[in-house]
Amino acid sequence: MRQRTQVINALRGHLAEYGFITAQGPAHVAGLIECVADDKNTLPDAARSALAMLVETLRDLEDRVRRLDHEIARRAREDENARRLATIPGVGPITATALIALAPCASTFRKGRDFAAWLGLTPLQRSTGGKQKLGATSKMGERTLRRLLILGASSVVRQAAYRGVPEGSWLGRMLARKPRMLVIVALANKLARIVWALLAKGGVYGAPIEAR
Repeated sequence: MRQRTQVINALRGHLAEYGFITAQGPAHVAGLIECVADDKNTLPDAARSALAMLVETLRDLEDRVRRLDHEIARRAREDENARRLATIPGVGPITATALIALAPCASTFRKGRDFAAWLGLTPLQRSTGGKQKLGATSKMGERTLRRLLILGASSVVRQAAYRGVPEGSWLGRMLARKPRMLVIVALANKLARIVWALLAKGGVYGAPIEAR
């Protein structure tokens, strides 16, 4: 995915040098390819030939991503634990299979908070004047899993902002009084604890995340 993003950025940057400006984001990749393929525009032939190689590389990467997505989805369907984890809102096949592959056995941790701390999703504690204050998350631990859970939490928060949440729910209260990024990290922490609970105790997640 990073390689694909790099190629897209390279295409956009080189085309911009010749006056062809396109918006950022995967949705506008077709416009980049069209600029390279259109032999009626003012793009020099030498540049068109070189950029066509980038387009070919991009298409190859997109094909590889599709094949990997299919393989990950297949593995997620075949693994019982991955299927149970995928019942958690914000945890899809990629996150579920990554958790199975990268996380230690659930029995390694005494409780969900310990697992969240291992992922770097618990706030640092500081003592001031005899009072404990919570700071930013430690960001220590397994970076890949932390990033995936934050992305999943971001998706849940985005859907909640668009569709709304039940009045009085945890997520609703958090969104009403806290900055959005703080809510996302707090929800990622909650997702981590739910993941540990399912891996340690079995079962599937049945309650809506916003009602917890």
